[in-house]
Amino acid sequence: MRKRTSGMAMIAASTCIAFYSLPLQKEEIAQKKTMQVTENQGSKIPIMLIDIIDGDTIKVQVNRKIETVRYLLIDTPESKNRKTCVQLYAKEAFLRNSELVKSGKLTLEFEPGNTRDSYGRMLAYVFVDGKSVQGTLLKEGYARVAYIMNPPYKYLEPFRKDENSAKRDKTNIWSRQDFVKSWGFNGCLGVQRDGSHGHVRQKGPLEPSPDNYQITISLIYKENVQIQSCSI
Repeated sequence: MRKRTSGMAMIAASTCIAFYSLPLQKEEIAQKKTMQVTENQGSKIPIMLIDIIDGDTIKVQVNRKIETVRYLLIDTPESKNRKTCVQLYAKEAFLRNSELVKSGKLTLEFEPGNTRDSYGRMLAYVFVDGKSVQGTLLKEGYARVAYIMNPPYKYLEPFRKDENSAKRDKTNIWSRQDFVKSWGFNGCLGVQRDGSHGHVRQKGPLEPSPDNYQITISLIYKENVQIQSCSI
């Protein structure tokens, strides 16, 4: 009798677990489908700002999920990549990006076929009140056009025009000769003996940055792995 009772209890428990886990599975599948549809459509998607990482990366909430968004087609000087120095204009680019994304309603637009980078970050065009954040950063000389991996791109030509405008006016990153290179930026902020900041020229190209400081910390916290094993 005890064996029969025990068997019935196990069946009841299994049925209960299956009953309650089914809605959760359906919700997860629905979220994945929603995210796939979102990334494959060309319309602008409303988002909520969570954090500003640097001049070309933000953290947002989209479709009830927290995502790191890397700005498509542009590159700003580095300040948080542990493999490089703090580059010239990195702080200025960060502050201008922060000012822009906090100034109005944020939306994302995706380029079909170019929605994620190799680090899992979203790649997107970012707009505030309908105006391109990338375009503003390029036009004001805080960014260069970069990472043209899989053309064609919807906004590549407008971005090139914005970049050329900043070049002609020698604005910010374009005001220093040989600072902007095809591979990135050639110059660091160095502290002089009097405590002031100066320009320290690099000897060669920097390794392309995944801007992964926050991602590394997240992995350490969630997966309980050591820094050496999760650095990229």
